Amino acid sequence: MALWQGKSQRKPSGGRLIRSRKKRRFEIGREPMFTNLGEENLKKYRTMGGNSKVKMLSASFANVVDPKTNQVKRVKIVTVKSNTANPNYVQRNIMNRGATIQTELGVAKITSRPGQDGTINAVLISE
Repeated sequence: MALWQGKSQRKPSGGRLIRSRKKRRFEIGREPMFTNLGEENLKKYRTMGGNSKVKMLSASFANVVDPKTNQVKRVKIVTVKSNTANPNYVQRNIMNRGATIQTELGVAKITSRPGQDGTINAVLISE
């Protein structure tokens, strides 16, 4: 199933919108590929204008900032603790922005977008 990211068929009032043209190929989105816990695996893909993004398919390490000392360390991810996007992502160990992960240093919150940045940056949470 193609994900279409064009204009809606309806007006804000709820009436039908008369389309001036058909759908275009550049309006098609991509199927979601989630970032799982595992050996690091990256996928590079082309975006509009010939630019590129890096999708992180799986990761085992995160760049974690300790707000007290302002030090950045690359630490191993143990598991996903919670995920506000979808509670089901916790059982499947899926990581995205806003997810809380358990690392070797402690609990951290992901601040980057692994599906778009190709890296996992996180901030330690003091408990």
